[in-house]
Amino acid sequence: MSDFISQIDYDALISRALKNVLKDALKIVERQGLPGEHHFYISFRTDHPKTEVPAIVKSQYPKEMTIVLQHYFKDLHVEEDKFSIQLSFGSVPYDLVIPFEAITRFQDPSTNFALVFPEAEDEEDDLIDDTEDMGLLSEAPKKVSNEGHGAVVVSLDEFKKRRK
Repeated sequence: MSDFISQIDYDALISRALKNVLKDALKIVERQGLPGEHHFYISFRTDHPKTEVPAIVKSQYPKEMTIVLQHYFKDLHVEEDKFSIQLSFGSVPYDLVIPFEAITRFQDPSTNFALVFPEAEDEEDDLIDDTEDMGLLSEAPKKVSNEGHGAVVVSLDEFKKRRK
């Protein structure tokens, strides 16, 4: 049997399950649009080899950027390993293709929910704690503050610590 597994990689299983949460949320939006007050901040590696962003955007965000899915987006298509979307930069529409393996963080501030995917980050990079760069894609950029709200952040590091 060529698919014999000598050890179960729980970190990989958890990561895949958490990415499926993100993927399922995007499929809901693809099918019916954003329900209620939901809106998403999605941070991803622009330097990932399978990420497709316009050169002008990549020059401004050579490693990582955050997009906002709230008011102005269209043509969202979710596939097994990536999603594509059209966003406007300076009133000019551009198509982006973002592989799920390039995503570093997913947030829905309307529910205080966040997923963090540290395996997508470079080891020397820290997570970006503010959202100032989101103004490029959002009509009214807002700082995200979880102060006093007890946000739910799911991180693979939590599971790794529990296993040791």
